[in-house]
Amino acid sequence: MALLSPLSASAQTPYRGPLFDAHLHYNDEACAFPGACPYPISEVLAMMQRSGVRAIIANSRPNDGTKSLAAARDETRRAGVTVVPFVRLYRNRADYSGWFADETIHTMVQQELAAGTAAGPYRGLGEFHLYDSANADGPVAAKLVRLAQARGLAVLAHVDDVAIDKLMAHAPQARVIWAHTGIGGVPVERVRGLLQRYPLLIGELSYRPGLTAGGGGLSAEWQALLNEFPERFVVGSDTWINGRWSGYETLMAEARRWLGDLPPATARRIGWGNGARLFGLPDPD
Repeated sequence: MALLSPLSASAQTPYRGPLFDAHLHYNDEACAFPGACPYPISEVLAMMQRSGVRAIIANSRPNDGTKSLAAARDETRRAGVTVVPFVRLYRNRADYSGWFADETIHTMVQQELAAGTAAGPYRGLGEFHLYDSANADGPVAAKLVRLAQARGLAVLAHVDDVAIDKLMAHAPQARVIWAHTGIGGVPVERVRGLLQRYPLLIGELSYRPGLTAGGGGLSAEWQALLNEFPERFVVGSDTWINGRWSGYETLMAEARRWLGDLPPATARRIGWGNGARLFGLPDPD
């Protein structure tokens, strides 16, 4: 008798609908310049197309990668991929550690927002990191989340649960996409409490500890949470290093696997509909 892999032995029918990748980076190491471009736009779009990804939140370090994706309008149209551009707060890796108090970052963001992209205006800010939750009270962090609220921009935030409270205190109506639904594996009960407290908070599920159990299916506690809040989660790839690009199609297949453990309508909301609704995208053909 042939042996089955652990995934195929336990898998339900995977989700087959469109995907909205709500956490994607096209950083300089993926395609710094034409002479050193291990993942050219044609290749990344082909991976998305094979994976059934029909829209992406694009952000990059620096913002040149996002602008390149936005400018490739003929290619993205042929691939059936909508680019939703975000302004990232980093010009280089050094900016990760001090952006929240750096006025030049505030100036850069304003300049980017004024210029927009070939695909239209920026729709959000981030991803940004706060490795110490106290830095959510930094002057630039506070100004930028208030700016996002005032302009109707979403915010992609890589922070812990304490920083979520702090950011929302600055801008209670900000539309925050919580990268990984918390760093360090925030307990499910704490996640549930924050979703109840902040009706506009959205959890993004890449790298989320405890999300899946044996065979790649949903763990019991996360299956319960996603069914309780079907309109409050999105999927993502988090292609922050080239290794994530090399495994992009596997990452998307893994998301389809655990989405298949949900009722079909819930799977489509999390896989596609919640992200599409957030940015006013129509259902794909």
